[in-house]
Amino acid sequence: MTGFNLLFSVLTGVHWFDAIIYIVATFLLGFSTFFYFLNFLIYRKIKVIYKIINRHKAGKFTEFRFQYNNDVIDAVSKDVEEWAENKAKEIQELQSNEQYRKEFVGNLSHELKTPVFNIQGYLSTLVDRGLEDPKVTEKFLEKAIENTERMEAIINDLMEISKLESGNVQLKWEKFDLAELMEDVFHNLQERAERKHISIQFKQGLKPPFLVYADRKLINHAVMNLVENAIKYGKEKGNVLVGIYDMDTHYMCEVTDDGEGIDEIHHSRIFERFYRVDKARSRDAGGTGLGLSIVKHIFESHSQTVWVRSTKGIGTTFAFTLKKK
Repeated sequence: MTGFNLLFSVLTGVHWFDAIIYIVATFLLGFSTFFYFLNFLIYRKIKVIYKIINRHKAGKFTEFRFQYNNDVIDAVSKDVEEWAENKAKEIQELQSNEQYRKEFVGNLSHELKTPVFNIQGYLSTLVDRGLEDPKVTEKFLEKAIENTERMEAIINDLMEISKLESGNVQLKWEKFDLAELMEDVFHNLQERAERKHISIQFKQGLKPPFLVYADRKLINHAVMNLVENAIKYGKEKGNVLVGIYDMDTHYMCEVTDDGEGIDEIHHSRIFERFYRVDKARSRDAGGTGLGLSIVKHIFESHSQTVWVRSTKGIGTTFAFTLKKK
């Protein structure tokens, strides 16, 4: 039946029911066909997007099964937004790491350049003078040796940090008394504290023993750095106090000085390699600029934390936790 005949039949009332059925069926078939191809094309595009996102999420090319449903647009939109957000975070982290790398290389160059320049100066002076004055010769050689030792200390600290970061350090776990270890540290640093007339002692009320489970040698190294730091930046005729507190499954230890304190803007970066709050004053006080970074890595290797509290003009407290035995 042609379209004209169909229209004529409808108009004349001949076979009108069949004509209506034919029109409806034709419309539904055409609409369904159009909708199917439209959805098929959209489905294919969306599937490609899903595969790309999935490959980036998985980090490798994996087979991905995509199931079409009524909420597919919302699902794709959500996944794309999540993927874009994660990528933005990755880019920000890469930029931050790049900035940190640049600062680290710059700081390392500066730290090594100073002793190298000093050694060069002392040796050049000795060569120019022909080693004529024995006293000057001895003095300059001693200075050259001091700067050589400084370079060696920086290199050794960098190697230690690298080992701690790589996880290649095998911890020698043992039970020991944290208070006893502290007393050993006090004894070893007593002479240095006396030069500044600083008193090192425990806070009142402590009741040892405080038995912990850790690598005693590494913890001793970390505590030495913290107490030495407190002496270095504490005020003349001041006090360095150590407190140990029971935290149920852990002990928390605090090392407090009454020095100038550290401005809050530096707290988040104080454990970075070579980061110095006051570069000139820090270098005058000695050290490699890696002590606190080593401290951080030692406690992280024990799955513990170390942090800083400080108020400008009042003093600074470094605190850490260790697991009880």
